[in-house]
Amino acid sequence: MADLRTRYMGIELKNPIIAGASNMSTDLHKLRQLEEAGVAAIVYKSLFEEQVQLENLELYERKTEYEHRHAEQVTLFPNSESVPESPDDYLLNLRKAREAVSVPLFASLNAISEEVWVEYAAKAAATGIDGLELNFYSLPDESGTDRQSIEERQIDTLSKVKAAVKIPVAVKLTPYYTNTLKFISGLDKAGADAVVIFNRLLQPDIDIFTEKHTMPYNLSSSEDNRLPLRFTGMLFGNVKASVCSSTGIYSANDAIKMILAGADAVQVVSTLYRNGVDVVKSLTEEIGKWMDGHGYADINSYRGKLSMKKSENKLPYTRAQYIDFMMNSGDIMKKYRSLS
Repeated sequence: MADLRTRYMGIELKNPIIAGASNMSTDLHKLRQLEEAGVAAIVYKSLFEEQVQLENLELYERKTEYEHRHAEQVTLFPNSESVPESPDDYLLNLRKAREAVSVPLFASLNAISEEVWVEYAAKAAATGIDGLELNFYSLPDESGTDRQSIEERQIDTLSKVKAAVKIPVAVKLTPYYTNTLKFISGLDKAGADAVVIFNRLLQPDIDIFTEKHTMPYNLSSSEDNRLPLRFTGMLFGNVKASVCSSTGIYSANDAIKMILAGADAVQVVSTLYRNGVDVVKSLTEEIGKWMDGHGYADINSYRGKLSMKKSENKLPYTRAQYIDFMMNSGDIMKKYRSLS
């Protein structure tokens, strides 16, 4: 029987399937179902800085609502230095989630300011979780924002979070960097225990009937995994950090491709919503059957076999144009002719 164990962020996982951050992880029943189905680790739903700011604003409004209503009573609530700076409910539920399952549990943080990253990383770590996942992204709204200041700030944030906690820290990225590989190399040198590639950002749409913006959410598809596949293959053997491939991992075939490219683990979300929690069991069973059929005793026997570092043919990783399509367009387009 094939051995599906792998190491991620220095933690041994029983298989490479990680349930990514989603609303599903806030349901303790679902968490237990995921564990029973065979998932190797779970990323708890993200805490966003906007939630923190909203909570602080609401608290401030409550404390000052009746100020100056009576001359004798300047304030209704006494001033206190112990004003909560993170959503208590989130931390409480995170602790409950940690107690509900035995598989590794990681917290996901999505902040903007450095002090928020560091403070809430420490508070999340205190709940007993096994690791942290920092969601780094930047959407500059001014053309004057330069690449170097964005990247240096994020690397500095990682360094400070690492100094504040004793648990492993992963960084989940978007592909929208000037040189993604160089930036990841910088994160690696700063001590990132893992990189998760890539995050799916919500993109705005426009409703032409109401003439208003909308923010639709669409589940990913297997075809969305080609970009993380490329970068996974280029990162293998070039960074110390673990590599976790994310987006478009629907089937065992998708997971196997990522491992062949060099992934230590993969994250799944959309397939859990579309196919149900039990899809995890079929994923691990099919990966095991494929390994047995190809004579691989364990994950490391084939991990990175088709990475850029090990492949004789580097062209799939070094060319992003359509030269193959131009040379063989007749054969490639045959399957689409019935649509014309």
